[in-house]
Amino acid sequence: MLTIFGALTSAAMVAAWSVASSAQGASRSSSSGVVVIESNFGYQGGQGAGTGMVLTSDGEILTNNHVVNGATTIRVIVPGTDKSYSAKVVGYSVTDDVAVIKASGASGLDTISPGDSSKVAVGDAVTALGNAGGTGSLTPAQGHVTGVDQTITASDESGGDAEQLSGLIETDANVQPGDSGGPLLDASGHVIGMDSAASTGNQFAFGNGGSGGADGFAIPINHALALVRQIESGSSTSTVHVGGTAFLGVQVEAASTTGSGSDQSGGYGYDPNGGGYGGYGYDPYGYGYDPYGYGNDPNGGSSQGSSGTTPSSGAVIAGTVDGGPAAKAGLSQGDTITSLDGHTIDSPDALTTALATKRPGDQVSVGYVDQNGSSQTVTVTLGSGPAK
Repeated sequence: MLTIFGALTSAAMVAAWSVASSAQGASRSSSSGVVVIESNFGYQGGQGAGTGMVLTSDGEILTNNHVVNGATTIRVIVPGTDKSYSAKVVGYSVTDDVAVIKASGASGLDTISPGDSSKVAVGDAVTALGNAGGTGSLTPAQGHVTGVDQTITASDESGGDAEQLSGLIETDANVQPGDSGGPLLDASGHVIGMDSAASTGNQFAFGNGGSGGADGFAIPINHALALVRQIESGSSTSTVHVGGTAFLGVQVEAASTTGSGSDQSGGYGYDPNGGGYGGYGYDPYGYGYDPYGYGNDPNGGSSQGSSGTTPSSGAVIAGTVDGGPAAKAGLSQGDTITSLDGHTIDSPDALTTALATKRPGDQVSVGYVDQNGSSQTVTVTLGSGPAK
């Protein structure tokens, strides 16, 4: 089985990823430009640790999207120094598991030395460096390239939030929770990839590593840097998001069939705003314990709702964030969102897609059916939320 690595959290080893080091230990030049990333997931009360690669001396940093996915605050630490910076997400691609963040007030930082991932071949010696175990220091690991141009379907250990990643470099380098977003280095210390997923045999487990034997999969640096350039240019697409993430402040689920009497307050929740607010369970990235979602739902899933008034499609609000944009506009648990700015919302995924085109501060018209079956429209000013 295969798992997208996130970062090491205080609650659980959610995920991590990066290959580490050189043959007998990483050289000083190899570790230049590699930083520790600490993420805080305010809506879940958790913390996470990952790794990043410095692209510019003033603090532009490349990492995996899942390292910062759902983070309400991000901190960048330069190991071995007293340098520490708050950071914000500049842009990201969920489907490619790539994110760019910017350290505030940074200057004079060492940067990585990119190589050419198109020249990588099976058998090449590779090394990596990462925040293994979330210790705050950089730990090396070693391996060889075992495959190129690989395609995988990676997901959390519950099998949720699966993403297909292609064109990957496969290695036999060991990985540890906290290594996510760190560099895969060639024999000369140049960065040829950014590790993002791993497997051991047929087991899908977060934070895979331990005694070795893990197959690792790295995003080629050429592809990652092409996405960085697109983000820097401000060119948003259906798969690349530039700027802050618009925040509606709801957890939603698919609408039940009219007259089914299913409980709209619980059951199979889905969070369009990112894993930080829910998702698949006890994971601040959206894979863990979600009181509104796919796991142990204390709010519903078994009780009976009202029959005959529930829309057959839409995004049912399973919960709202206290003081969030939706709550301030009067939306509440049990309402069913059916449109956004005139575009039909027939599922939670449709709401996710519609919100992905918006920015914090945008005013949007939300059409919904309230719990009494009446159609309503309300204007909501979107807030700023964690990266999806």
